[in-house]
Amino acid sequence: MKILDEKLEALRPELTATLSRLVRIPSENVPPSGNESACQSFVADHLRQIGLAPDVYEITEVAALSSHAEYWPGRNYAGRPNVNAVLKGSGGGRSLILSGHIDTVPADTPVPWQHSPFGAQIEGGRLYGRGAHDMKAGVAMNLTVLEAIRELGLKLRGDLIFETVVDEEFGGVNGTLAARVRGYLGDAAVVTESTELRICPAQRGGRTIHIRFEGSGGIVSSSSASGRVIEQLRYFLSRLPEFAARRSRRVTVDPYYASCPEPFAVWVTNVATGRWGWTQPITVPEQCRVELYWQTMPQETREEVEAEFYAWWNEITDSRPDLFPRRPVVELPMRWIPGSSIPPDTSLVTEFAATCGACSLQPAIEGLDSPADMYVFQRCFGIPAIMWGPGGGGSHQADEFVELDSLFEATRVLLHFVVRWCGNEGTRS
Repeated sequence: MKILDEKLEALRPELTATLSRLVRIPSENVPPSGNESACQSFVADHLRQIGLAPDVYEITEVAALSSHAEYWPGRNYAGRPNVNAVLKGSGGGRSLILSGHIDTVPADTPVPWQHSPFGAQIEGGRLYGRGAHDMKAGVAMNLTVLEAIRELGLKLRGDLIFETVVDEEFGGVNGTLAARVRGYLGDAAVVTESTELRICPAQRGGRTIHIRFEGSGGIVSSSSASGRVIEQLRYFLSRLPEFAARRSRRVTVDPYYASCPEPFAVWVTNVATGRWGWTQPITVPEQCRVELYWQTMPQETREEVEAEFYAWWNEITDSRPDLFPRRPVVELPMRWIPGSSIPPDTSLVTEFAATCGACSLQPAIEGLDSPADMYVFQRCFGIPAIMWGPGGGGSHQADEFVELDSLFEATRVLLHFVVRWCGNEGTRS
């Protein structure tokens, strides 16, 4: 429909402006709390301005949420509301959920930012800022699609359900779960994570653990270096490739990840023996904490993933009692995030691909190479879901950015797909 492209072209400045405003409002998630409130107020006001009635609710108000099997306890949700809104259809069409999380990881990074994390600076066709790529670009897409439909006076047949959820980062997911338990269900969902203009019907799973090594320390030499935490760390790191190799032998690569450069990623994401600098004494550390993170295939279960780790872990620690006079402590600081997928011949996937083709795009159909909250739709509620969004980079790093031309193309396809999926009776007279 030419009218859709013309309207979206007219809204191109508004799309960029909406993303800029979102990025300039911090919404950092720092477990167990977060500061998404101001950003959610902006979203709710934006929805009112285009004639929708937002449902703004704290997720602790959702009956039966805490008793759901997928609920993860221990987070503080005071002043952290979800926002939903429904553009009601006339009937006879398919409903669609446009989902995005409003929280971001913290702006603080080991490497300094060259662009202000909350400045929304535009340079070289890129908009920089925390959350620009992950995933306020997707929220801006969803709001702009709603705005285009309202301004055109299109009468969709199926309901179009909008949401911005809290607490997706750090394995939160309770915000996405709460919206489903509250009753916001649909025939399909598009999670507008940044996918580099790929259709992603699959997500990786992820397991994060914390390990605490303990040993002798101090500034006076002991009779032996064995048992010091740095020796324990060195041994652990030397054995870690065996864990990745063991996984590669056991697990089959899912077809959605056939071209993935690191299908069995096992990464050390943090190492700490104390605060950097001279606020603490110069000494051989008595404790070392390590964060280990690895990704899993969609078909793997929590039980087999954890059993595999503990078998390897017990093997390497039991074989060196001289190195571990005190057994290291292993903790699970966040939820297990399962992978998930839907078949490539699912109507959601094939129709979205056809919409891309009609918009002169031929995107790859691949799995997103990270965990996400899409599994809540697919696994927990049987709702077909894909991820779709623009290109960019720097997620969880300094100088995060989104490509503005890519953002426009992703929004254009999404607008066309919404009309195709929900059905359209035409414009208001």
